Amino acid sequence: MFSKIEWPSRNAFMIAQAKVTVILIIAHIGNTWSSSYPRNDNHNPNVFWIMNTFLAIATVATWTHKEKPSRVVLLSREQTEEWKGWMQWAFIFYHYYRVYYVYNEIRVFVSAYVWMTGFGNFLYFDRKGDYSLERIVSMVIRINYFPLALSYFLNVPLELYYVVPLHTMGFFMTMATCYLGTVIEKRLGLDYWKSRIGAILISFFVHVAFYETSAVDSLLLISKELHFRFQADKYSALQGLVCGLLMGKANEYMQWAYAGEPGMMFWTKWTQRASGIIMIALWFGTYGKLSDKFEYNPVHPYIFVIPVLGWLMIRNSSRWLCESHSTVLEFLGRNTLETYVLQFHVFMTKNVQHIPIVIPGSGADGNMWLRTANMLLCGVVFVSLAVWARKNTVVTQESVVELLRNVREAWSGGKKPTGSEVDNDEEASFLETEDASKAASDVEMKEING
Repeated sequence: MFSKIEWPSRNAFMIAQAKVTVILIIAHIGNTWSSSYPRNDNHNPNVFWIMNTFLAIATVATWTHKEKPSRVVLLSREQTEEWKGWMQWAFIFYHYYRVYYVYNEIRVFVSAYVWMTGFGNFLYFDRKGDYSLERIVSMVIRINYFPLALSYFLNVPLELYYVVPLHTMGFFMTMATCYLGTVIEKRLGLDYWKSRIGAILISFFVHVAFYETSAVDSLLLISKELHFRFQADKYSALQGLVCGLLMGKANEYMQWAYAGEPGMMFWTKWTQRASGIIMIALWFGTYGKLSDKFEYNPVHPYIFVIPVLGWLMIRNSSRWLCESHSTVLEFLGRNTLETYVLQFHVFMTKNVQHIPIVIPGSGADGNMWLRTANMLLCGVVFVSLAVWARKNTVVTQESVVELLRNVREAWSGGKKPTGSEVDNDEEASFLETEDASKAASDVEMKEING
């Protein structure tokens, strides 16, 4: 039976593994680059803001508007990628130029990525009900394959890429919660809202029982780093899940606010913008401005969602803004997983602790123009390698899922498994979160509202 299993993409899979091997070798060369200097010697907030200014210019220059006449689409695919893109840019240059005073903002960005995992995956599972083995394997490969290969090949602990286990756990938590919701609905006969809220409450109590008791110290058996990281984002994915549940109501509001009379839209969009600004200001004025990260970190898991929602209110405060995005930021957002893990070894070196010197004279005391040229050269190689790594990871993901599907089909006597398609427009995490907006725009409002 199994001798007849077909695997059409086998050659593509083998070629992808060879290419990934080349990428790993290049990453090893970058991570062991002999000429470098400590990253702490590269502390330069001015250049950090100059780089952000250049990104802002590129954002305006690549701003694109795509009219969607049928409805106002909240959090479109392009916008979620754009959001990931500019946060990733800030995250990488925060590391590169050691801009200590934006630590709290960067923590919000990291938590926003984990929030997307719960948010987008909820929309996917709630819409498609796809809890198949193929779906699980697909997402585990997409999130973990390249980071695990990099960790093993370079002999570095996986905790260096701490966001990867955060998103993996967020994916499984969201899947389990959504599945529990469908079970409650079918077996107990509860309606949509009661079953989903019940599942979320059970998930919340499990979170509390683990993270708010000594049980969380079991993570110390793995590492102190993950013990800290998981506590910093202990409710991030769960809060994203709750927002996913409310996405239908948010979409109803968007149709009411921005698909109606122009006069009403004027007041709603400026009220929404003012509310978003107030939320961000409230976060910053209370805790965001704290300079001591040890004072800020304990409250972060409970308050990070305030500036996140504030930003989303501002970003989606008109129909035109909902229909517009920056293509350069979208490009950066599509490759966040690979740029996240490769920054430690190619853009920087020695597990992110040093800055590589490729151009002579571009050391810590070197000429600023040479140092900038060195950064740009490393950046081009770094981004190109990340794009290449993503393409080959997706080939690996699709090939393995194809093989798994064919094996299951052969095992079941030729019956094709249901709910097992791979949709790479709906990838998970920090990286590659579920397409929150695509799922949301396709959800039938009558189904969500019972």
